[in-house]
Amino acid sequence: MQKRDMRVAVIQQANTADMNANQQKSEQLIRNAAADGAQLVLLQELHRGLYFCQTEDTTVFDQAETIPGPSTERFGALANELNIVLVTSLFEKRAAGLYHNTAVVLDSDGSIAGTYRKMHIPDDPGFYEKFYFTPGDARFNNGDSGFTPIQTSLGKLGVLVCWDQWYPEAARLMALAGAELLLYPTAIGWDRQDTNDEQQRQLNAWITIQRSHAVANGLPVLVANRTGFEGSPIAKDANDGIEFWGNSFIAGPQGEVLTQSDATGDGILITDIDMARTENVRRIWPYLRDRRIDGYEDLLKRYRD
Repeated sequence: MQKRDMRVAVIQQANTADMNANQQKSEQLIRNAAADGAQLVLLQELHRGLYFCQTEDTTVFDQAETIPGPSTERFGALANELNIVLVTSLFEKRAAGLYHNTAVVLDSDGSIAGTYRKMHIPDDPGFYEKFYFTPGDARFNNGDSGFTPIQTSLGKLGVLVCWDQWYPEAARLMALAGAELLLYPTAIGWDRQDTNDEQQRQLNAWITIQRSHAVANGLPVLVANRTGFEGSPIAKDANDGIEFWGNSFIAGPQGEVLTQSDATGDGILITDIDMARTENVRRIWPYLRDRRIDGYEDLLKRYRD
């Protein structure tokens, strides 16, 4: 098939408690990416502020905003100005007492192309997300699955969020619904008390599982992770908190890493992806053709006792 390039960019940054400064930094990095020809730009999870899920605090709900709202207006105007598709990540207030971790895709005219509400919600030490976020709806009123790609002027984007990236079912459902890219805004890091070996095992697992989604579905994958140390609000010493490990990357449809950042520092990953390669790869590795859908009923069970 004829080559069809799309220039894509991933933004990685460290955040502070100053939300306006964080957003100004994001905007400058987005402008830099667009100046380098990026057509699609992905921001990290909850990029407006600090990762607040290290503790359970009801006052944090004051940070949530509606969609549409201030952030969609601000970033929508930027997407329109730069003529890019922009994937943002917001703490959404859907209704009083009902909040989501929501990715918002802004099309090149500044309009909201669609939203995705995080489906898999973790609840682990330092990642108390179930206190804050309601899972996305498994089914929409029109019958579509919650794992539905978002149509944009550049194509269909399969947007998932952080903990979703560990689940092959989520990536597969996006692929089956016609996603042309998989995108993962992320906030993940180490406990500084973990050994170096354990930290490396966690990082390798994180990279491997997402590359495997590219391989199993024949789709490019974009991953934006935050970086920097964010101390716990209830820290007992200077090491209590999360060291976000960065390592944002872009992989091709055979899992090949096209570009990857290091663990620290703000930056932009930018590369050209040949969108025609998915068709070529799937002709050689026809996983969708050979799926035994008649034998997968037990996937709908929590566990086979």
